[in-house]
Amino acid sequence: MTDVARLAGVSHQTVSRVLNGHPNVREQTRLRVQAAIAELGYRPNRAARALVTGRSQVIGVVAQNTTLYGPASLLAALEQAAAEAGFAVTVGSVNDLDHRSISAAVERHLAHRVAGIVVIAPVESAGEALERLPQEVPLVTVDGDPSRPIPLVTVDQVAGARAATRHLLDAGHRTVWHVSGPSDWFDSAGRIEGWREALQAAGAEVPPLIAGDWSAAAGYRCGQMLARMPEVSAVFTANDHLALGVLRALHEHGRRVPDDISVVGFDDVPEAAYFIPPLTTVRPDFAAVARASLDLLLAQIETEVAGPLRQTIAPTLVSRNSVGAPPAR
Repeated sequence: MTDVARLAGVSHQTVSRVLNGHPNVREQTRLRVQAAIAELGYRPNRAARALVTGRSQVIGVVAQNTTLYGPASLLAALEQAAAEAGFAVTVGSVNDLDHRSISAAVERHLAHRVAGIVVIAPVESAGEALERLPQEVPLVTVDGDPSRPIPLVTVDQVAGARAATRHLLDAGHRTVWHVSGPSDWFDSAGRIEGWREALQAAGAEVPPLIAGDWSAAAGYRCGQMLARMPEVSAVFTANDHLALGVLRALHEHGRRVPDDISVVGFDDVPEAAYFIPPLTTVRPDFAAVARASLDLLLAQIETEVAGPLRQTIAPTLVSRNSVGAPPAR
């Protein structure tokens, strides 16, 4: 830092202000310091900074070890948002989101003096573990339990499911069948709630729930049953992989999409636009969830006071070719 100050012709304190984004630095001076930093290849010593300030420029993330599109996309978006805020991310992957696993991951993060912790906690088993964590730890949950008094940022699952169901009803379908995700996921529960609300608001019959998980294989099994039911003309699946399995089963039974049955998914996976037919789906804004999570966490770090307990990010319906009018009876 002394070398940077000497090359830029400023004081050591001015270099520190530039590095910390202090507003009371003239733009010309800031540019001169940044040029000196670039020329010398200077990198701040984060370990030394942690010793001085008592916290590091590192955010700890606890996430389940999974390749599911939603949690994996959230993790990538959190890393990007943290980098834009000047923080690095260290990830504690756990096989199960239970009390023992989460507590162990949090302790590992705290041992490395992270500035705060984000927990991607979409299942019921994570709730009790989070309430037992030390109160002084800056903490935000993503897609966690909305009933617990822990700062939470989540996609508005209910609104997304309502939009998907209304889209099918507006196309002329008398009702919409739903293939759900796992029963212990908050995402799944929210999507069931939104589906049911939309049907009830329209005065439509609420069909029996078709229980699945997040896999294309489950969608295929459920689709085999739906394909044999002539009264089914519209299906909303809890994610796009379920929709993919349903599409395969319908094709095998000669049920054309969207001529005979319309299908809507959730998540807008990159492949959804290339399904046959291209899938109408609900797109969560994972980048917005990540930014809101980081903003909430950094506010806690700076003020040592928890902010709003809940923020919801609205998703977007993406209309493609898998929805049409119901067939004439």
